[in-house]
Amino acid sequence: MCCLLDSCTTNGIKQAAPLIAGLAVAATALAGRYGIQAWQAYKARPIVPRMRKFYEGGFQPTMNRREAALILGVRETANAEKVKEAHKRVMVANHPDAGGSHYLASKINEAKDVLSGKTKGGGSAF
Repeated sequence: MCCLLDSCTTNGIKQAAPLIAGLAVAATALAGRYGIQAWQAYKARPIVPRMRKFYEGGFQPTMNRREAALILGVRETANAEKVKEAHKRVMVANHPDAGGSHYLASKINEAKDVLSGKTKGGGSAF
C-alpha cells in the first residue's frame, strides 16, 4: 500500500508541475506588463520642479507691490504681520553685517515699506 500511495503522489506532482510553471509565467508576464505601464505613466507625467521657482528678473526702477511681494516671498495682499515675519526672515539671510549685500538689504527694506504702505515705491538709496 505504501508503494501505491507513493507513486500516486509522484504522478500528482508531475502533473501539477506544468500547471505551476504556467501560472508562474503568467504572473511574471502580468507583472512585467504592469511595470511597463507604470514606467510609461511615470515618464509621461508633467515635470514639476522640486524647488520653488524664483523670480528671474532684475529690479524695476520704481518698486511696485508685485515686485515687493516677490522679494519677500508673500502675497501682494499679505497682512502687516506676515510682511514683518517675511522681512525678518529674508533680512537675516541677506544682512550686510552677515556678509550680505547693502543693495539687496535696501531693496528688502523698500519692499517691506511698499507692502506696509509707508511709501509708494520712491526707490532705494542705490
